[in-house]
Amino acid sequence: MSSLDKILEKSMSRLDLSDEDLACLLLCEKEDEWQRIFAAARQVRSREFGDKVFLYGFVYFSTYCRNDCSFCYYRRSNSMPGRYRKEFSEIIRTAIELKSSGVHLVDLTMGEDAYYLENGRHLVRLVKELKAACDIPLMISPGVVQPELLRELAQAGADWYALYQETHDPKVFAKLRLHQDYQVRMEAKKTAQSCGMLLEEGLLSGLGESVEDQIRSLHIMKEMRVSQGRSMTFIPQQGTPMAQKGPSDFSTELRLIAVMRLYLPEILIPASLDVDGIRGLKERLLAGANVVTSIIPPARGLAGVAHACQDIDEGFRTVPGIQNILTECKLRQATLAEYREWIEKRKKQLQTAVASS
Repeated sequence: MSSLDKILEKSMSRLDLSDEDLACLLLCEKEDEWQRIFAAARQVRSREFGDKVFLYGFVYFSTYCRNDCSFCYYRRSNSMPGRYRKEFSEIIRTAIELKSSGVHLVDLTMGEDAYYLENGRHLVRLVKELKAACDIPLMISPGVVQPELLRELAQAGADWYALYQETHDPKVFAKLRLHQDYQVRMEAKKTAQSCGMLLEEGLLSGLGESVEDQIRSLHIMKEMRVSQGRSMTFIPQQGTPMAQKGPSDFSTELRLIAVMRLYLPEILIPASLDVDGIRGLKERLLAGANVVTSIIPPARGLAGVAHACQDIDEGFRTVPGIQNILTECKLRQATLAEYREWIEKRKKQLQTAVASS
């Protein structure tokens, strides 16, 4: 039995993977080896989740941001994007439409908009009103939030807090998230978990990160008990300091999805429509992802993040627009009840883990 086969067998047997195992996986170069890794990731996903896939609706409700991240199109100093701040009524109508279309969660995303963060009652009110009108699991992605506001958001009904570190190398972080504090961002996630929210962590791939960097991130995600972990490929954006950096292919993202599935088998792993649109979905699902994110209704003037407009108004980033690909991958859209059941089970698991630690 080859060393690769032994590592894949360990994962299938629910045994912990060592640093050496993870390095062996991430350093594989042969295509046939990666196809075996992807197949193993699908087997682990099937063991943990069956053929279920969860679908997330995306509502980018404010493109104003107080930060100046070097990679982001909506950085404060970029004059190119059209800025908007959606009215509550439109946000709630969109969420209702997304729920009716079959999504399992609404992701409320914004830049770090001072309008919401300097007066947190606006954000709390939005969460309360959306939950009352829509009664669907809710993820908030508002950037770094002060502890007291996080507690209020959890009480208002937010189930998830998404806050991507992008990298767990503080030196690289300082180059990506200019004038921001690495540790403050990490502490916000811990606070959200202590309030009962599930945590999504995210990595930005394709920036030349080393295997050691990737392994460090995997370990930190495990230690943090993240419930959803994502890898997204860097896309150069106009009007940013990284605009001239060549675009990355998404092979690193696919490999991280697969290795994440083998190392953290119980978590949710997104296949985002925001990087390659519909054309990249199948590969991400075949790598072991089990969530389709960034479903956006057409003709609503909502933007994506990595690719602001790709496939949105064509209707490809909708629930009907992805059904053929799910079928090709022998997967099915879960029910809302199944997703709610997973959330409640996960919250109980985390409560038990914290109590016993």
